[in-house]
Amino acid sequence: MSTLFSFSPRSPHNAFLPLTRQRLRQRRGGLLVRFSLASLDFLDSDPPLPPAVQTFWKWMTEEGVISSSTCPLKPAYVPEGLGLIARRDIAEDEIILRVPRRLWVNPDTVAASEIGYLCTDLKPWAQVSLFLTRERLRPNSSWRFYIDILPEKTNSTIYWSEEELAELKGTLLLRMTKEMKEYVKSEFLKIEQEIIRPNKELFPSSITLDDFYWAFGMIRSRAFSRLTGQLAMLPLVDFINHSSKITREDNAEEMNGPAGLFSWDLLFCLKSTIPVKEGEQVFIQYGLKKNNADLALYYGFVERNSARDAYTFTFSIPESDPYYGDKVEIAKENDLDETAYFDVFMDRPITQAMLQYLRVAAIQQTDAFLLEPDQKLLEVGNLGERLDIAVRVRLGGKLVLQQIQLEFKERQLKLDAFEYYQERRFKELGLVGDIGEIYCQPKDSVPSV
Repeated sequence: MSTLFSFSPRSPHNAFLPLTRQRLRQRRGGLLVRFSLASLDFLDSDPPLPPAVQTFWKWMTEEGVISSSTCPLKPAYVPEGLGLIARRDIAEDEIILRVPRRLWVNPDTVAASEIGYLCTDLKPWAQVSLFLTRERLRPNSSWRFYIDILPEKTNSTIYWSEEELAELKGTLLLRMTKEMKEYVKSEFLKIEQEIIRPNKELFPSSITLDDFYWAFGMIRSRAFSRLTGQLAMLPLVDFINHSSKITREDNAEEMNGPAGLFSWDLLFCLKSTIPVKEGEQVFIQYGLKKNNADLALYYGFVERNSARDAYTFTFSIPESDPYYGDKVEIAKENDLDETAYFDVFMDRPITQAMLQYLRVAAIQQTDAFLLEPDQKLLEVGNLGERLDIAVRVRLGGKLVLQQIQLEFKERQLKLDAFEYYQERRFKELGLVGDIGEIYCQPKDSVPSV
């Protein structure tokens, strides 16, 4: 997750001083941390790794997360920016990283901090965002070595300018981005009013909305939640980049184990889901169900793979509908709501869930989309990273919509072969049941009683 690697300008200058082969001393949260460099020759790189990365790696070593003799990975420059490559052959399902709970950045971390008592009523993401923002502004933060390697920003659409966002006109990604930024802004203004301003002794440095956007973006792009049941940022694990070639997501587990020379802790264990040869980059899958709009919003990249092209439909049951209450009740019984979102992917059929929901809320508008302008832009090339993302998201959505139009036309031709009849509540509306079964029968069939 180290795509578009850059450093925070707020990083203390001494974090970038060259490291020598003597014992380096750094002060961390009042504790004197000593790094032994002699056993870390595998960090040698041409060109040299950024000093902040070297310092971070040595901190991880001192914390017992990395052992120079057993760690199968090392940081390196890769096409994505920075990543982790194998120091030796790695077997399928081999555990490659173990990060103890004391190094997770999660709501428990916030609760144990100076501002913990102020954050109890905040949403988990807001707690961690405020904590990260504050720690980033503290020169002597105990998390300084980790924060120094976090990028200043990514190509996530939450960091795009208004001019860049204009290239997304007509896409759900534009609406998602604007709604997300507005939601984060409203939460920040509330935090600023209720927590930051009344407690200036705990927040001596000015915290801006952009600072809060930065922290939120780091969480969205780097946090894990699959195992811990809550979001957690995991130092070192978030160095690993995404690859579409990885088709498994079962890459992590939690277990109790040694977390240092004399300590025992709950460990987040990451494993490689495929064999990796020495010198090759290690990858994980960021989400098989995510479409290109999701990838652009969360991580700031898209896959050049039509399987990720999707269009997200938003359907709502209008309050003016005379059967509004009953329709919403039925939707909720099927794990949906008065507003539902459905992703339709390229070359995949429309889901049954979407068809069922369409019996409750009908599509009220049609769209005509022209593919040629975007295809020409891609053929010309040299678009720049963000414009390239925008064009590919637009084009992917248009292709999917064309596919959906064809599918609906085919279904429309079959409608004359069916008739709907009443049985129980709302059967005349076709709210429940599968097409061709129970509530929708061919004209020559006899309804069951």
